[in-house]
Amino acid sequence: MMPNDLPPWTAVQQQTQRWLRAGCFETMVEDLRLLLRLGAGRTDAPSATIVDSRTLQSTPESGARAGFDGHKKRKGSKVHAAVDTLGHLLALRVTPANEQDRAQVAALAQEIQAVTGQNVQVAFVDQGYTGEQPAADAAEQVVKHHQAKHGFVLLPRRWGVERSFAWVARFRRLARDYERLASTLAAYHWLAFATLMLQALFTKSP
Repeated sequence: MMPNDLPPWTAVQQQTQRWLRAGCFETMVEDLRLLLRLGAGRTDAPSATIVDSRTLQSTPESGARAGFDGHKKRKGSKVHAAVDTLGHLLALRVTPANEQDRAQVAALAQEIQAVTGQNVQVAFVDQGYTGEQPAADAAEQVVKHHQAKHGFVLLPRRWGVERSFAWVARFRRLARDYERLASTLAAYHWLAFATLMLQALFTKSP
């Protein structure tokens, strides 16, 4: 379905897969996040993160790996994301929609600390991430804050990640789960954030 003035779809698909496997979009987001944070007067590495998830309706392409989200009454995939307080993506995982949020804490915390150089001290979450096991998983990765509240903190600050989800939901490719592979869906989220961050960077430029 590609326009005739573009290369054959097979060539485009093969090159896209090369970029996805090489992690090009993740690297772009990391560099852009650094520039935007410094431009906003922040430190290069965030000390706080906000974690949440969104459920995407499945399609015939993604139905084989979809799960049923009983809370939202929807079959599809769940995207678990961690962003900094400016809304820039730090880590992301894609699971079937029936996977519990709290079960992703260990992997997300590990990814967050890997990209921030073990700098994150506190993570803001909602009720889906509460419990003894998530707290223990977070304690292994999240650096303890010197204040009373540290680790995974239940606070309404999570609007930051909800705003980020609203940004990427405006990309038609991410309105539903159209991808056969979960890795492709995750990579397109990185690409969407790179696009949004490039726009923000040039908007801020003189």
